[in-house]
Amino acid sequence: MRSFKLVFHPEKCKGCELCRSVCPKQVIGMSKQVNAKGYHPACAENEAACIGCASCALMCPDGAIEIYQKEEGDL
Repeated sequence: MRSFKLVFHPEKCKGCELCRSVCPKQVIGMSKQVNAKGYHPACAENEAACIGCASCALMCPDGAIEIYQKEEGDL
């Protein structure tokens, strides 16, 4: 079974939630913390459910999300 690593760049996120709206597995949530711009950035709530479709990264207008396939042995 493939697993994926989501990398969020909270300093780039403006909290628009577009990534959240396109995630078919509802992996993405919004952080309770605010970034330097005063926004609640996106974060992974259930990374184990990620199917690696990259819809979130493609939808993000600010390039604040990256997705990587984990190699065997990665945590």
